[in-house]
Amino acid sequence: MDIQLILDKYLSRLPQGIATRIFNSVKDIPFVKKAVEKELNAMMAELEGSIKPYKDKLDSFARIPEKGLTHKGILTMMEDIKKQEMAKWEEGYVSGAVYHGDDKHIDFLNKIYAINSQSNPLHSDVWPSAAKFESEIVAMTADMLGAGRTKDEICGVVSSGGTESILLAMKAYRDRARKEKKITKPEMIVPVTAHAAFDKAARYFNIKIIHIPVGDDCRAMVFAAKKAITKNTIVMVGSSPCFPHGVIDPIEELSEIARKKGIGFHTDACLGGFILPWAEKLGYDVPPLDFRLPGVTSISADTHKYGYAAKGTSVILYRGAALRRYQYFTITDWPGGLYFSPTFAGSRPGALSSACWAAMVSMGEKGYMDATKKILQTAAKIKKGIQKIPELKILGNPMWVIAFASDSFNIYQVMDQMGQKGWSLNGLHKPACVHICVTLRHARPGVAQRFLKDLQTSVDFVKANPDEKGQMAPVYGMAATIPFRGLVGEMMEKYIDLIYKVE
Repeated sequence: MDIQLILDKYLSRLPQGIATRIFNSVKDIPFVKKAVEKELNAMMAELEGSIKPYKDKLDSFARIPEKGLTHKGILTMMEDIKKQEMAKWEEGYVSGAVYHGDDKHIDFLNKIYAINSQSNPLHSDVWPSAAKFESEIVAMTADMLGAGRTKDEICGVVSSGGTESILLAMKAYRDRARKEKKITKPEMIVPVTAHAAFDKAARYFNIKIIHIPVGDDCRAMVFAAKKAITKNTIVMVGSSPCFPHGVIDPIEELSEIARKKGIGFHTDACLGGFILPWAEKLGYDVPPLDFRLPGVTSISADTHKYGYAAKGTSVILYRGAALRRYQYFTITDWPGGLYFSPTFAGSRPGALSSACWAAMVSMGEKGYMDATKKILQTAAKIKKGIQKIPELKILGNPMWVIAFASDSFNIYQVMDQMGQKGWSLNGLHKPACVHICVTLRHARPGVAQRFLKDLQTSVDFVKANPDEKGQMAPVYGMAATIPFRGLVGEMMEKYIDLIYKVE
């Protein structure tokens, strides 16, 4: 029984509700369950080689070794791994992931990290430097995002990444609404293209998430957002830009609706917070997105992306300390003493905050302006090149995160072919498309030209070989076409299980 064939040929053609009911009614029948399990296991077996490339090449440890390895041996192993993995991104073959990557910059941040490796912001009395670095990171980010052009106090905290920044903000809105408005069944309004972290926040904090559609331009539909507001709405969200298609939602219109209704508005600028302000200064047409808009009450911006800090830092900003306090945790009657933390973690790596601070002050405005200019110029070349390939179409009007699709063939097959040429691109669905997130790695001489040449070659191959499945095309095809998401979720869970399987 080829379960994939049945899914593709029959159930995927039915309306989602009917297909889901049919599948849910038969999925636990032993032979169906066995067939599904077999299909998923076969997919995981095909993927295992890429997830576990060191199997049979390096020693594995399922228990602590009886005798510790030598420092020299461990360092040698790590250097070997670094060489293998660095080869995947140093020449610009990866979408996003590594946003700077220059040897001197990395070495500088590594030195800063080493100096501060024992620092822990939880113990502010022992490491007061952590408070200095984090408060200044927040202040510099706030200034970049309009704090100096509003009379309101703009404040925030440093988090571990964009997901935590978003989670913290949604928790703050939930708790504020519970205390100040007595809302016990909170709702949040989020475009379907907003980051998955908002869905995670909804699930973690028991907030009902209302997804609103986007238009043909991939931007959130303002009238749908307005229509979705209820007495339980605590926050609306807009992306600057959204991760899938790299387009900026109508932040000004959405935030003004939120302001008039007396609800919060969050601008998710995790991806664009350290690009768009500089792009505006360079003369690009950038719509307002920050605290200059009176309706914007919080912004998330990732310092570890285009802020060029080491991985593991982000900033969440609020309009006013009163809102920020709702994300804090304090406990006054614990036998262990008075305990408080501004974010979800207790102990945190102060070294990452110090490296973030060092990245920002060493880059300076000129460094960020120069980097942004290179990225946007490179993205323009790539957009122009994609537009010359008749079988491809760019979704929306992106600036540097460029999603492309096709009405002529399976776009995931193109992604597979690009993968065979060394490219690691992002596969997306609804609609099926692929994107490249342009970074400084791509701004190096010849990278954009190589990308476009390989893309044309891949398109030509897929046109000539439409039945070529590849490795990832079946997985993304399954995720994109199956109308019942439980099976896709099971596939993803198996993938995570595989990651944690000891080689």
